[in-house]
Parts: sequence; C-alpha cells; structure tokens
Amino acid sequence: MSLHIDPVFANRDSAPAGTNDLSGLDDWREMNPQQQPTYLDGQALDDSLTSLRSSPPLVFAGEADVLKQRIAAASRGEAFVLAGGDCAESFAGAQADKIRARVQTVLQMAAVLTYGGSMPVVKIGRMAGQFAKPRSADMETRDGVTLPSYRGDIVNGYEFTEESRRHDPARLLQGYHVSASTLNLIRAFTQGGFADLRLVHEWNRGFLTSNPGYQRYEQTAREIDRAIRFMDACGADFDALRTTEFYAAHEALLLEYERALTRIDSRTGEAYDVSGHFLWIGERTRDVDGAHVDFLSKVRNPIGVKLGPTATADEALALAEKLDPSAEPGRLTFVTRMGAGKITEALPKLLAGVGDRLPHVTWVCDPMHGNTITSNTGYKTRRFEDVMAEVEGFFSAHQEAGTIPGGLHIELTGDDVTEIMGGATEIDDEGLRRRYETLVDPRLNHDQSLEMAFQVAEYLTRRN
Repeated sequence: MSLHIDPVFANRDSAPAGTNDLSGLDDWREMNPQQQPTYLDGQALDDSLTSLRSSPPLVFAGEADVLKQRIAAASRGEAFVLAGGDCAESFAGAQADKIRARVQTVLQMAAVLTYGGSMPVVKIGRMAGQFAKPRSADMETRDGVTLPSYRGDIVNGYEFTEESRRHDPARLLQGYHVSASTLNLIRAFTQGGFADLRLVHEWNRGFLTSNPGYQRYEQTAREIDRAIRFMDACGADFDALRTTEFYAAHEALLLEYERALTRIDSRTGEAYDVSGHFLWIGERTRDVDGAHVDFLSKVRNPIGVKLGPTATADEALALAEKLDPSAEPGRLTFVTRMGAGKITEALPKLLAGVGDRLPHVTWVCDPMHGNTITSNTGYKTRRFEDVMAEVEGFFSAHQEAGTIPGGLHIELTGDDVTEIMGGATEIDDEGLRRRYETLVDPRLNHDQSLEMAFQVAEYLTRRN
C-alpha cells in the first residue's frame, strides 16, 4: 500500500533534556503568543507542566524523521499525503470503535488513492492530539449570559456553564493520557493485522451497504483482490501488505503543552516535539515574527503552515526561510485553505509568485476551512460540492504552474453523521438535523470521504 519500513511505533530513544540543551525554545514567551488559554491557577498550571515534562514521549524522533522522508517523496510527485480526522477530538470520543472507524476510513481512502493513482499514500491522522482549536472570539454569549468560548477539550468543556468553560490546566494532563491511549490503539490496528491490504473487504463491515460509496468501494476492493491473487500465484511476498505506516498530527496551538513535550533526541542531540509526528501552524498564528513560528522553527519534526486566500508569495517565502532555512525536503508543508470561490484566483497567483524557489516544499490542499457556511436551519456546515470544487481548483492550479499537488488535509469521521450537505447521499438542509454531532467544525462522513477519494484518484490518474 505504501513504502514499508520497521513499524512506525517502534521504540527509539528520546531522552528528556535540561534547560541548557533546549536553549532558545522559550523565546516565544516574549512574543505575545496568540490563542493561548488564560489560566487562573498558576500553581495548578506549574504542576501539570512539571508532570508533562517528566512523562514519556508520545512519539519518537526516528518516526518523525521517516515521515519527513515520506513527505519529501510527495513533494517530488512520488507519493501522496492523506491527512484526515476530527476537527477537534473530544476526550469522550476516544473510544475504540470510534477510533477504529476513523482509521478504517483513512485506510479505505488510501486504498482507493493508491490503486487509482498508482502511488504510495502517506497516511496521517488528525488524531491523538487534536484537542485545541483557535477561536475568533474569546467570549461567547447565549441568552444574555457571557462565558469563555469553547477552545477544545484540552482547555475547557463544551457545556455552557461557568465551571465547564473555565480554562483548566489539569486538562493538559488528560489530553496527554488520552493521546497515549489513542496512539496505542492506532498501533494495534495498523501493526496487528487489521490494516492488512488483503482485508480490504473487511474494512466495510459496519458501514451502510446502501450507500453509493460502499458499492463503488466494493468494486475497487474486488479489483485489488484479483490483483493480489494474481501476485500470489506468481509467488509474491506479501509481508509489506500486513502492516501500514500511520502517523499522528495536530495543530501545535498550546505552546506550553508543546514546550513541555519537547525532548532532545539521543541520536542527534536535536530537539523534537514528541507530542505528535507532524505539527502545523494555523492561519491565525502564522505570523513569521510570531510565537508559534518561532517555536516550531526550533524543533526538527516535519511541520506544516496553513495558508489562506490572503497569503502572499513574500509571506510564503519568509515562512520557508524561517522554518526551513536549509531547504530540507519533507521538512515544510504548505497547506492551502482558500475556499472554492477564491482558489482559482488566489492559488495560481501564489504559485506564480513563489515560482521555482521552493521545490523542496510539499503543497497540500485543505478544502474544508474556506468553505464553511451557516445553513438555513442554523447549522455550521459546508457543501460537499464546494469542498470538491476547491480540490479541483488545487489540482488545476498546480497543473498550470507546473508544480506538484502533494496531498489532502481534511476533516472526517468514520461515523454516519450528517454535518456536510450534498454528496451522493444528498444530505440537505433539513437532513443536517439527523446526526449533527461535531463540537466545532462539520466533518465529512464515511461515505462522503470515499466519494472524495474516488474523485481525487481520477485527478491523480490525470496527473500521472
């Protein structure tokens, strides 16, 4: 399915280090960091951070280095990145069946893309750490009552009460432990036989057989099955099919949390943020002179930056110089989030301005965040057709510029939710009421995710 190495979660050393070894990693504190919680109990915060600093790493430096190699392949058109998962993970949602369904959905999408596009797919989950969300306003008012906005389970609760909405530093530790248990399940699923490509039919169990995406996927699964039986008859070795690489990613928003989980790699003496393999900077916090960019410039993980429709070539070049001065392939990914109505103008202009100066950077499309609307029934939603229009605009702009469309970054769930309108199942405005479950942003459901994969596979076929 993809290039195979030792299991992604194999144990490697990543030792805690003293303050002297991590010099420079606290400079962000003097840069007025944005979108940070306001904790009222300083001692409780110190206690949580002390515990985090002495906790084992959630991921290992060697794994992050391998992911960097995989992303570098995508920058050359030799692989394709698929990053998918919840908009904002919840502690309550860290259940085995829900985690399995999300992993299944990414695996199924990857199978479709690999088979249709004839290339390895780099599988990354917005999982095991995506607990914090930036917000446009610090406060929220309902029926005359004003309380702090919900900023994700790692900061405060969703329930609209004073106690729930209080910024609680104990949630930092809870986020760490939920991430650890989630990663443990992901490791079991991807290394224990569940992800065996010869089980492509089994991955559909539990999904609605009446969905059009299911039927189309089954046809692809039969074709994969025939190809595998042919290779088996030829005496092929299927060891590489039994397991798969699967990486964890989240927005590195809470800098105290990320700083507390930064370690010195015993192999290289360099700093890695061991809260996740891939970390990204959001559109709201990508100021080249800001705290988030400064902090991530000093860790060695592969990192991403979200670029909205107002991003300029000069900004992109300055970010690349700050975050990736050595022009290391796989180190930096630009994740564009333009919106269907703006991408056909904004992205070609951006790519033309950058020209051939960043051939080592991987370009990935986030077709979700620029297409958010409010439905007539009051739900925060997106139209599937707009999401796909942005994906098509992304591929078209890169084809015109002669650059590589390297991947997708999407919000999805393996559950049969009704949060995004349209698609083959034709969810309408009223249909949103049936199973609207997200706490923050609307997500593609399982069938819509597969529908996207089939369309993107066609784009990859044309690209090749």
